[in-house]
Amino acid sequence: MQKRTDKIRIIEDVYRFLHRNLNSCSLCPRRCQVNRLNNEKGICEAKDKLIVYAAFLHKGEEPPISGKKGSGTIFFSGCNLRCVYCQNYKFSHKIEGKIITPYELSRIMLRLQYKGAHNINLVTATPLLPLILESLLVALNDGLDLPIVYNSSGYESVDILKMLEGIIDIYLVDFKYISPKTSKELSKATNYPHIAKEAVKEMYRQKKIARFKGNIMQEGIIIRHLIMPNHIEESKRILLWLKDNTPLGYISIMSQYQPYHKAYQHPSINRPINKEEYTAISSFIEEIGIEKGWQQEFAPLEALAGIHFAPEFPL
Repeated sequence: MQKRTDKIRIIEDVYRFLHRNLNSCSLCPRRCQVNRLNNEKGICEAKDKLIVYAAFLHKGEEPPISGKKGSGTIFFSGCNLRCVYCQNYKFSHKIEGKIITPYELSRIMLRLQYKGAHNINLVTATPLLPLILESLLVALNDGLDLPIVYNSSGYESVDILKMLEGIIDIYLVDFKYISPKTSKELSKATNYPHIAKEAVKEMYRQKKIARFKGNIMQEGIIIRHLIMPNHIEESKRILLWLKDNTPLGYISIMSQYQPYHKAYQHPSINRPINKEEYTAISSFIEEIGIEKGWQQEFAPLEALAGIHFAPEFPL
């Protein structure tokens, strides 16, 4: 893990540059160029204030992230993807949550550390990145000394990711689609496959060598893929791409899909995956020889979905 003093130095250089970006926002591949300092909103719906929906010790992440005590997970409101099936739509689309200051966020990080968190897990951080870096700078100066997890949809700009080198210890990133048609229909982002490939390759460049303390990851990359109903061939193509392009990375196969939000408007995804689809992916993983990672059990606990999280902050 990068030394705290080194992180502080890097953040000081990056924070001011990114904060100026808010007057013509291009923090993500959407490049909406709205003036968020003048109360304008882009696709992510974020303005110039931090909005947090929940912050708690999350025990439902991958084993080396959650460990026994939990990941210090902070769910930010707003998202640059418009996934029709979003399990976090209450705060990703509807922007529910509490407006807090960067200093208050720094206190949340430190309280999570005090409660025993294995890391600080920033979920959908990109739209609020300058404000989060401001908070992180304060927390590091006040004693935060945990790995920083960047929990991302994969829809990220490589230029921004390069600025995060030396700040982020663990990338926990989705690879959702490899078909532009699918990504357009389900997330309103035709260019997602190209963007995600380049983003994952940059994250992998930074953190392909994993490091652990006991069973807890301190540095590395975990790439998630959510199995979708009626999209098994697309999943296979993604897994082959990951095997070829991120051979040292950890791959997490998720089977928790439920037809949340507006999935009912799309007949092909208006159901959970079935046992045959789950088995097909299990067999394919074995066939191509993916060894590093995890496959979520069939029909996992639905309570792990964000729709069931209650607004919560560590006290």
